[in-house]
Amino acid sequence: MNSQVFVTLFSRDIQKLRKEVEQYHSEDALWEPIPGTINPGGNLCQHLIGNLRTYVGRTLGGYAYVRDREAEFRQRTFTQIQMLREIDQLHEIVIRTLEMLDETKMEEAYPREVLDMFPEQPVRLVLTHLLAHLSWHLGHLNYHRRWITQVRPAQP
Repeated sequence: MNSQVFVTLFSRDIQKLRKEVEQYHSEDALWEPIPGTINPGGNLCQHLIGNLRTYVGRTLGGYAYVRDREAEFRQRTFTQIQMLREIDQLHEIVIRTLEMLDETKMEEAYPREVLDMFPEQPVRLVLTHLLAHLSWHLGHLNYHRRWITQVRPAQP
């Protein structure tokens, strides 16, 4: 994949992430655990923001960011409105970073170890992994949101 393909796919999925968060009918619904799952939608979204801000924005784009991975899963760091703003900022950072990558940069070694099973980790491979990770958790978030909004609909 070239950088424009990554721009297209990351943009699409980050916009899907925003739409999922928008569709929760209440602040509490975003954080409500459901049977058979570990993380509610709010924690999944915080995790995706932290992951992409760290591995794309900070590492490849040079955007300042301090990650607290434990808090992504254990705390309500953002309100629903703040989360939407964070997603908008994430989109801007990820897309700007990806647009800076040319084919030479895509083949360079990623500056951090991310994937245990691959001794060589070119930027292109890590971006593919991060896109798959985003899509994986986007599916979890979608399931959580649909369950919450159908089983516990908004109160009038």
